[in-house]
Amino acid sequence: MRFLKFTLPVIAGLMASAQPQMASAQLAIGISVHIAPPALPVYAQPPLPAPGYIWTPGYWAYGDDGYYWVPGTWVQPPTVGVLWTPAWWGWNDGVYAFHAGYWGPHIGFYGGINYGFGYNGVGFFGGHWDHGAFAYNGAVNNFGGTHVTNVYRENVVNNTTVNRTSFNGGNGGIAARPTPEQEAAEHEEHVQPTAAQAQHFEAARGNPALRAAANHGHPAIAATARPGEFSGHGVVPARAAAPGGGRPANAGQRPAAQAAARPATPHPAARPQAARPAAAPRPPATPHPAAPHPAAPPRPAPHPAPHEAPHEEPHRE
Repeated sequence: MRFLKFTLPVIAGLMASAQPQMASAQLAIGISVHIAPPALPVYAQPPLPAPGYIWTPGYWAYGDDGYYWVPGTWVQPPTVGVLWTPAWWGWNDGVYAFHAGYWGPHIGFYGGINYGFGYNGVGFFGGHWDHGAFAYNGAVNNFGGTHVTNVYRENVVNNTTVNRTSFNGGNGGIAARPTPEQEAAEHEEHVQPTAAQAQHFEAARGNPALRAAANHGHPAIAATARPGEFSGHGVVPARAAAPGGGRPANAGQRPAAQAAARPATPHPAARPQAARPAAAPRPPATPHPAAPHPAAPPRPAPHPAPHEAPHEEPHRE
């Protein structure tokens, strides 16, 4: 059996009631397996269904039939002031351990995984709470036709290696460790996933098309506009990654980083100009071979010049 051992209890989010329940970080649950999770699929973010929803990225979960994809979706938070720390996989003592996601006042550690759409591996840049209302970062969120008034813009530059790796540590995993602030966030009081999220998790687990063995890492339901809605215009499929590989799930977040890098490209253009002065000294070097042309009469005089030139070259080196 591929199910090796349980490291913690069953996912509390799947058992949560409609009312938010408080729990400590120690009650986070997960399972451990010997098989690494597949790479993150590439997909676009569906439009925000209504103001007040917060984006929760998709991830690979594990069940009796192996890994399956839990689509990213927009979720109404259980209470004002909380943010979502995504689930993640981490290599530990020879197995890949699952760490469940949770709501809390601060974003905790999620393995350094670049889930995109504001979750670039450290913290969350998709929005923040502002006097009881959620403000959205227009640089990383897709509003579609939804009218949103509480919007700001902050370009997100990815300073880490951009790839689709879905786990932390081990061979080929993300080499990230929690900061003191992230460790503190893990020990804060947390709010478990909402009832809508629990239904979303269950629907994903019961959908054969979302199993990695069936979709080969490219789920037809990569993201949804609302939890549990796996059909209709709000469903977004996975798409092929760029030929160069290494694209994060959030394809819309990378242009910001690329735009920041493009101004650096004109600088190499200055190199040819710097090389042209180097070519100018070469013409003076050609007259030296012309000096021997005065044949026998000047030969004694040219000899010192050639001897001096070789002496200068070693000094330059």
